[in-house]
Amino acid sequence: MLHLCLITPLLGSLKNYVKYKRFNFLVFIRTFYIYALIQCIIQTNNIYLILILERWFFFGFKVIRSILRNDYIKNRNKYIKKYNLIYDK
Repeated sequence: MLHLCLITPLLGSLKNYVKYKRFNFLVFIRTFYIYALIQCIIQTNNIYLILILERWFFFGFKVIRSILRNDYIKNRNKYIKKYNLIYDK
């Protein structure tokens, strides 16, 4: 079952390396801490449930972070300038 716990961090690290051309060890290792935290909180050894909840956690985290950083407006303005796009008001 350990190999299942390695898939998400390895694929995420590969994606980050391809996109940013760097490996971030802290981002890689934080997934294992989240796995352990979820396992302690819900008291289960069901690896599939832990993997799903970890992905949901980061999905929610990234949505909230994007809202707080106002990414939509920032990116919208960037693409208006870059591609001369016209958005409906």
